[in-house]
Amino acid sequence: MTAPGLFLVGFLGSAALLVGVFVAAARILRVERRSRSPLAGKAYECGEEPEGAAWIRFHPRYYVVALCFLVFDVEAAFLFPWAVANRGAGWAGIGAAAAFVAVLLAGWWYALRTEGLRWQ
Repeated sequence: MTAPGLFLVGFLGSAALLVGVFVAAARILRVERRSRSPLAGKAYECGEEPEGAAWIRFHPRYYVVALCFLVFDVEAAFLFPWAVANRGAGWAGIGAAAAFVAVLLAGWWYALRTEGLRWQ
């Protein structure tokens, strides 16, 4: 086993041992709450009492906007580390990134063409 592998095994082993010691100490010392707070069962909304039901219907356009955000957020999350790791990839790397962006832009163009992003 290599040195980094031994380090990882040692780190995970010591972390598991420490968690076990904490759990055992809590069981031995019988750590528990003293009394149940009457506020523990209430919903918390920035210190305000909740108004109305929590289960209401949302318009589908909110989900479409959220999905578009996720698509472009994931694109950025993939492209930035990829660009740093593949500095010397050459034209093949640039072509692969262009294909990835082209697929995403094709989906965005389709959403615009079918007016899927139109806010009514």
